[in-house]
Amino acid sequence: MSAGTARSGMFNPLHLAGWLFADMLLVLALVAMGDQGDPVKAASSAKPHAPIASASPKPRPSHTGPRAVLRKPVKVSIDAAPGDRDRIVRRLRGVTAPYAGRQAAFVLTFGRHTDPGAGGEYAHEVNALLAKARPDMFKGATTRDFWKGGASAGHADIEIYFYSY
Repeated sequence: MSAGTARSGMFNPLHLAGWLFADMLLVLALVAMGDQGDPVKAASSAKPHAPIASASPKPRPSHTGPRAVLRKPVKVSIDAAPGDRDRIVRRLRGVTAPYAGRQAAFVLTFGRHTDPGAGGEYAHEVNALLAKARPDMFKGATTRDFWKGGASAGHADIEIYFYSY
């Protein structure tokens, strides 16, 4: 028997590497799932067994999980001449008034103009004034400036993505 034929019938541990990896991944997944709490028990223990509430107002619920960003944006538009900062701020306050008390995660602003550069500059100007218009709403919000083709200069379409709470 030659050395080549003797080796072909022998066990090669390298063939088991893939199976070992798959088995280890399965064990890791099971350990991760086992580390999770019991959702049924958590829900039942979260509800106190107190008597029926009196006429006092209900306390505001406290949020326990991380905030999320809502997937559907609030879309608003403003019209104000480029450079007219006071009018831009007034318009921003007006269109965002129904959403007072909420906090924006990020804002996409589309400045309309025939020239992409001028449209982007107008969007940047509007975004720079968001915090002046509503400091609590836009504090820490990420903004992006975009151009949107159009004949009317001094118009911005704004998409505001708010946090869930």
